[in-house]
Amino acid sequence: MTSSAELIRNFRGLAILSYGFRPFFLFGSIWAAAAMALWSAVLAGAIAPPSAFDPVRWHAHELIYGYAPAIIAGFLLTAIPNWTGRLPIVGARLFALFVLWASGRAAVMFSAITGAAAAAAVDLLFLAVLLAAVAREIVSGRNIRNLKVLAVLAVLFMGNAISHVELLFSTHAGHGLRLGLAAILMLIMLIGGRIIPSFTRNWLVRRVPGRLPRPFDRLDLVTLVIAGAALAIWVIAPEAPLTAGAAIAAAVAHVWRLGRWAGERTGVEPLVLILHVAYAFVPAGFALLALGILRPDIIQASAGIHAWTAGAIGTMTLAVMTRASLGHTGRPLTATRAVQAIYAAVVVSALARTAAGIGIDRNFLLQLSAVAWVIAFAGFVAVFGPLLATRRKRSG
Repeated sequence: MTSSAELIRNFRGLAILSYGFRPFFLFGSIWAAAAMALWSAVLAGAIAPPSAFDPVRWHAHELIYGYAPAIIAGFLLTAIPNWTGRLPIVGARLFALFVLWASGRAAVMFSAITGAAAAAAVDLLFLAVLLAAVAREIVSGRNIRNLKVLAVLAVLFMGNAISHVELLFSTHAGHGLRLGLAAILMLIMLIGGRIIPSFTRNWLVRRVPGRLPRPFDRLDLVTLVIAGAALAIWVIAPEAPLTAGAAIAAAVAHVWRLGRWAGERTGVEPLVLILHVAYAFVPAGFALLALGILRPDIIQASAGIHAWTAGAIGTMTLAVMTRASLGHTGRPLTATRAVQAIYAAVVVSALARTAAGIGIDRNFLLQLSAVAWVIAFAGFVAVFGPLLATRRKRSG
């Protein structure tokens, strides 16, 4: 029986279609940089995108349902063959998935021309097909452990559907965007809770003896339940005092969880440290969300939301993309100066955008955040684009 590794080695098509992470990491990052540049131009009054979404909703939609699903697809299509032992999706099938994602971005961008209903149908098709493909692989591979990933993907699809329904019926409740953000955060907490302690342990055991990350146990499960409950309450009642209380509990639980992973010992290897930094934005977002509800005169609710979007999502996806791209293209697992510059830029972007919600020189911080974001993702494209578009470097 042909193994996944053999299939990749023997693949004779375009290198970029030889593994799921290649097209989705590359073009997802191009879109992240391009969409932010367009958003900056919109804020400056230079352009008005022909979208049925208003500019603010378009900006949020394209992070939550445009950029993030591309990176999720790249990660899952690469990881699932390792989880299940089944062959990866490559070649024409991978290209078809990518075309569906790209078509969704175009459909949403030009939805004022094509019509909101038609744009919704095109945009929803990618997540529907990805969900079906992931379900087939996980179920066929009897990979019961990862059915929870499938459930979160289903919630992400549902959130996107709700966001389009809200647009079609001209409502501004925001349930769809909040549900999508909650789903992505749950994926970060689920998958981050697996890879961060694992990668940290693997790196630390080769160094001097000392504290190692604690493996996943029932206490981790409790933190996930607390966070899931807090996010569910927030989706339904974003400004309720109950939401603030639940968010504070989730913040405390995830600070404690992060502390179990020995991140303080990883300072000399940015490739590992950045995973801990990225996860720290999860409890920070919960804490700022609670403060925004309890003290709206001091902190805007957007501070917590942007700690999650620019911070947790932006930083974690870049951390995972850089590591996976190095490993799967046969490069050493260490952060070069260029990679460290990418990390620095995305962290600056996240901190600046979060601080803008606290009322500290808002206009300057918004501009700084946008510029740093574009630098981070354009930097990823410049550094990793050639690796993603060419065949794996062979050892020896």
